[in-house]
Amino acid sequence: MNEQDAGGPPAEGPPYPRQRRAATVREAKALAHPLRVRILRLCAQREMTNKQLADRLGSDPGTVFYHVRQLTEAGFLQQAPVRTGESGALEKPYRSTGRSWWLDDPLSGEGTEASFAPIEAFQDELREAGPASVRTFTRFMLHLSPEEIEELDRRILAVLDEYIETEDQRLDRPAYGGMIVLHRLAD
Repeated sequence: MNEQDAGGPPAEGPPYPRQRRAATVREAKALAHPLRVRILRLCAQREMTNKQLADRLGSDPGTVFYHVRQLTEAGFLQQAPVRTGESGALEKPYRSTGRSWWLDDPLSGEGTEASFAPIEAFQDELREAGPASVRTFTRFMLHLSPEEIEELDRRILAVLDEYIETEDQRLDRPAYGGMIVLHRLAD
């Protein structure tokens, strides 16, 4: 669900992983809907107008605008400079601010359904891209203590943070999405 932060990571703490902060109530609510998570991902790839988002997502422009407004008010989207579209009309594109990447477990207080929002968004993105888009796949089972889970998370974030901080050096390359979900297996 998280995007790189255009403004850079917080400066305190060890180099990797970088320090995260707790989400505000508004930020948590903004990230608790799968359509908003998809909008964030699309606007991280490139600036998009409300109409472009609605067309891409197969959704009503009014519904998309409602979600864009929620993301903008939470600070996750910002309006880019107005531009002239192909038809000559003025367009108001939006782009991701990347601030969600630097949040620590933003959906923890939003209830069980909200925790599925990033998973649903990822499933939709993967279906749209198709099976040939999958480059790597690893499925695993581990027996871990709470401390080992924390260490695993820290190490994964350290690797990802290094890539996030240098993302601007690779914008000429294809974009890849991914998701790491660690869940307790049912008995």
